[in-house]
Amino acid sequence: MVVYWIAAYMIGNILTAWWVGKWKGIDLRKERSGNLGARNAGAVIGKSAFVLTFLGDAAKGAVVVALGHYAGLAEWVVSVGGLSVICGHLFPLWLKGRGGKGIATFIGVSLSLAPFFFLVMFLAFALAFPLLKSATLTMLVSYAAFICALAFTDGWMDYWPLIVAVILILIKHQADIHESFYNRFPKQ
Repeated sequence: MVVYWIAAYMIGNILTAWWVGKWKGIDLRKERSGNLGARNAGAVIGKSAFVLTFLGDAAKGAVVVALGHYAGLAEWVVSVGGLSVICGHLFPLWLKGRGGKGIATFIGVSLSLAPFFFLVMFLAFALAFPLLKSATLTMLVSYAAFICALAFTDGWMDYWPLIVAVILILIKHQADIHESFYNRFPKQ
């Protein structure tokens, strides 16, 4: 169990944006936001970098869940593995804690571990985005829907680590959230 969690964290340390940037001769840690995630890779390198990074980061989350299920681990143990891979992405050991912001990895984990709750999150995003016209603010709505769906079912017993992951992701997005609120609701 502990070995699985450590392995999940180490898999999380594989930052797709770092490799895509290296392939293109660009250190994404020194460009725009300095973030090693799909959004920054796409903004600096282009759409193909966004897609590659998103798919790579989502895949590592899905792989960790698949490995846990293949090993026959309890669902809550696999959920902690999902949290571990997300923590590895957010706080990679080899980059002194300067990783990505975790959304793609969270999507990979939640889609493969808790597809119903992922669907709730996805539908909330799809409904709220046309109203808010901000991916960051819509993310808040979709995560709230995800957590509410967990809270109103027995799912929270197995999937509570995903709530911890959401909190960590929101902390990583703190500056983006503040900027989005300020842009959407400027002080008069």
